[in-house]
Amino acid sequence: MIEFLDPRAEPAAEPEPYELAASLDGATVGLLANGFPDSVNFLDRVAEVLIDLVPGIELRRYNKGNASVLADDQLLDGISKECKAVVTAYGH
Repeated sequence: MIEFLDPRAEPAAEPEPYELAASLDGATVGLLANGFPDSVNFLDRVAEVLIDLVPGIELRRYNKGNASVLADDQLLDGISKECKAVVTAYGH
């Protein structure tokens, strides 16, 4: 007989939800794909949920294009000037 064991430990603390310090209602939020396959597709699904959950949200899409390099200063400066928050994603 084979027995499978779950290697995860039981949490030591109760999960504690948190609230964002600032509202995203009507805010511009960036979606940054890292260039791995499906990172854009994943962010498409995130966008659908955000649009449903956050009234008046505006989304801007960015794609680093190459997962093996860091995002350059020009890309990061543009995101920080245009967006109140950013969601980044790794594909696989």
